[in-house]
Amino acid sequence: MSKTPSTLYYVHDPMCSWCWAYRPVLTKLRENLPAGILWQNVLGGLAPDNDQPMPEQTRNMVIGHWRDIQAKVGSEFNFDFWTRCKPRRDTYKACRAVIAASRQNAEEAMIEAIQKAYYLRAMNPSEPETLAELAVELGLDQALFVNDLGSAKTETEFRRQLLLRAELYVRSFPSLVLEHGAGRALIRHDYEDFRASLVQIQICLEPGITRQ
Repeated sequence: MSKTPSTLYYVHDPMCSWCWAYRPVLTKLRENLPAGILWQNVLGGLAPDNDQPMPEQTRNMVIGHWRDIQAKVGSEFNFDFWTRCKPRRDTYKACRAVIAASRQNAEEAMIEAIQKAYYLRAMNPSEPETLAELAVELGLDQALFVNDLGSAKTETEFRRQLLLRAELYVRSFPSLVLEHGAGRALIRHDYEDFRASLVQIQICLEPGITRQ
């Protein structure tokens, strides 16, 4: 009987600024994972559907996060977004776009495209038109993507991932959770070095290690 493979869940939101900050380290972690670990993205859903302009207080909070990340991690941000676009506190559409793109084998490509559009190109991923434009840039079937973006099938899958996030006891993004054997462990992450996470993962994989 074959062993059940271990799974590393990455809980994120494509419009989460700290997930953008973590992207370079995340890429290195994935490249250096021990053989046999399955990777699974989990969409956490940062902000529900909302057609109202972002309140001034929220705008200032998010801009503050960008500045903090830029100072602490060195991530690049294009602050023209705040004058070119009409921000809304709405990330669910971007989450659904990742699922819709996954139906055309472009999950990772869409996550990266949304992040770069939002943080570097001053585009608004809260707008379905922006998401459709990104799908075209990725070479996806636009009609199929738009249909999937608003489909019941996509919504069902999104809700499943939101429930999984709750089952993993994740309350902040980004988060890493390793499922190994009958246990799960929250993996600490560092915005500058992937090795601390990798060491913890390797320890969890050792026989006899107790996990919660």
